[in-house]
Amino acid sequence: MSRLDEKTVNAIRILSADAIQKANSGHPGLPLGAAPMAYELWAYYLKFNPKNPKWINRDRFILSAGHGSALLYSLNHLFGCGLTIEDIKNFRQFGSKTPGHPEYSHTPAVEATTGPLGAGMGMAVGMAMAQKHLAKIFNKPEFPVFDNYTYVLGGDGCLMEGISSEAFSIAGTFGLDKLIVIYDSNKITIEGNTDITFCEDVEKRMQAFGFQTITVEDGNNLEAIGKAIEKAKSEKTKPSFITVKTQIGYGCPQKQGKACAHGEPLGTENVSELRKTLDWQCNEAFCIDKDVYEHCESLMQKNIEAEKSWNVTFKDYCKKYPEMKQLFDSYFNNNDIEKLIDNKDFWTFENKPAATRALSGEIINKISKILPNLIGGSADLGPSNKTEIKGGGDFSAQTPEGKNIHYGVREQAMAAIANGIVLYGGLKTFAATFFVFSDYLKPMARLSALMELPVTYVFTHDSIGVGEDGPTHEPVEQLAMLRSMPNFNVFRPADAIETAAGWYLALTSKKTPTALILTRQNVEQIDTEVERGRKALKGAYIISKETKTVPDGIIIATGSEVSLAIKAREELLKENIDVRVVSMPSMEIFDMQSEEYKEKVLPKAVKNRIAVEASCDFGWGRYIGLDGKTVTINTFGASAPAKVLFEKFGFTVENVVKIMKSVIK
Repeated sequence: MSRLDEKTVNAIRILSADAIQKANSGHPGLPLGAAPMAYELWAYYLKFNPKNPKWINRDRFILSAGHGSALLYSLNHLFGCGLTIEDIKNFRQFGSKTPGHPEYSHTPAVEATTGPLGAGMGMAVGMAMAQKHLAKIFNKPEFPVFDNYTYVLGGDGCLMEGISSEAFSIAGTFGLDKLIVIYDSNKITIEGNTDITFCEDVEKRMQAFGFQTITVEDGNNLEAIGKAIEKAKSEKTKPSFITVKTQIGYGCPQKQGKACAHGEPLGTENVSELRKTLDWQCNEAFCIDKDVYEHCESLMQKNIEAEKSWNVTFKDYCKKYPEMKQLFDSYFNNNDIEKLIDNKDFWTFENKPAATRALSGEIINKISKILPNLIGGSADLGPSNKTEIKGGGDFSAQTPEGKNIHYGVREQAMAAIANGIVLYGGLKTFAATFFVFSDYLKPMARLSALMELPVTYVFTHDSIGVGEDGPTHEPVEQLAMLRSMPNFNVFRPADAIETAAGWYLALTSKKTPTALILTRQNVEQIDTEVERGRKALKGAYIISKETKTVPDGIIIATGSEVSLAIKAREELLKENIDVRVVSMPSMEIFDMQSEEYKEKVLPKAVKNRIAVEASCDFGWGRYIGLDGKTVTINTFGASAPAKVLFEKFGFTVENVVKIMKSVIK
């Protein structure tokens, strides 16, 4: 280790400690202990251009242990990625570029939003899968267009969370040799030594998952860390897992190796002692010598040159393989997606009863012929979710060009991996499971929304229509759960045309994930008019209009209950009660429309309203008002044929008519 190497490692420690102390909030333990491994990686192995953080072939670095964000921000600042010293001083302050946990697209060189422990591990697996897939499609022997590595750093907490086991099992199965996991093993969590709850042999577990395992006994030994990274990079058949043994809070005599170092500022006196222990000459906070900056800048020259070299190689590649350049553009520019609105085949379906899950499957295969970069899969439910891309092949260690991802029964990792795939760039992806199991993946769907990633979630078996499987498999509250999430579109289509509209919205979304909520049971096709699809794109529209100037009431329905509402209207009309039926596949999309449009669909003057949906009534109040009523289900379902359940729980023409009449004064 050179003098400047050691000094820069300590600069990372000092900057992190100062930022946390000034904020009087944060987690100094990991930055102090993990600074050497992070520095060695960034200085000598991580291939990225700090001046162009979006270079497609850059190595990715994810800090899964996001509470150690001060470490990432210090690296970002010293290596010239865009954070100023003022940004470091504003750590954890409102509106700053240095929030408490790393946030994608908010802070330069942050590859993923992390904080929920283990999430970064899953997203790293997704990035490595995207790289392997794209490399197989685009690389030529003399042109390694995609050859980057994905590095992810996490701690004991990340390894305890179940999502990491789910994700690592997938990574080993798929032989993701360009995935390198760096484990900060300091044996401390908030409650104390990990021996109280986490005493397994982590390396043996990782070997069982199919990883190469490497151990660095001294987390301050830069040479040993470097050799470990080199060994990991030399492995060409499996991912690698590097255990680096460290002391949490290293350099702070009063807190080093103790749980109290994890999540609280060191304190003024301890920061002063840290400076003495590290032989840091300047006692002024945020004081970094010029030679450290110059050293980091010189280290980055090789990376700037690496991108220049890649750009030349890619230019030559495009000349030699113009057809691949055209394909590359279709992957990364998405020019064909918007054209789906005028694609007649996309909106054409047989006029016969069908489950919306089956209709979705039909649409997926239409899309795959138009968008070559569509890839996705299911959590071991592909045949039920109807998500197979026919002729697309299976993604595997041997066939990474495959477009069907078999995630196994691993919903949470599936969603994290989908996030990672989108974060990598160039690919459109979907993740599928039964709607009731959205509970398993909701934390990662939340990160999709927070990071503004247009992941498509395909949730089938959407109601008591599940039938005989009973209440454990019948979603009741899940619609309300997802609808409550900011920046998340929920779309529950009534038939083929609306299902196509939902897919169109999902595919054309730039910054919002979409959940398609689909039936197990067949639904009737209301009609096959393409124009109705354009109406559905507004989230809600009049599907059955009153004959009077002003309707006597309004029935709002979604999904499989829309046809029920239309039939109820027909019965009401026999009694000279003239109501309007509004199909509302997406509350979120409807709420985005102009006030003029919303008034046109749901005029404020018409207060006689009911909502019909085979879900709980939570959230319907803002559309039906205080005088409105619902035909919903506010208890768990039951085990019986679907037809029986719909009757028992009141989803009948007779009951909808009865409830509508009860609100008409």
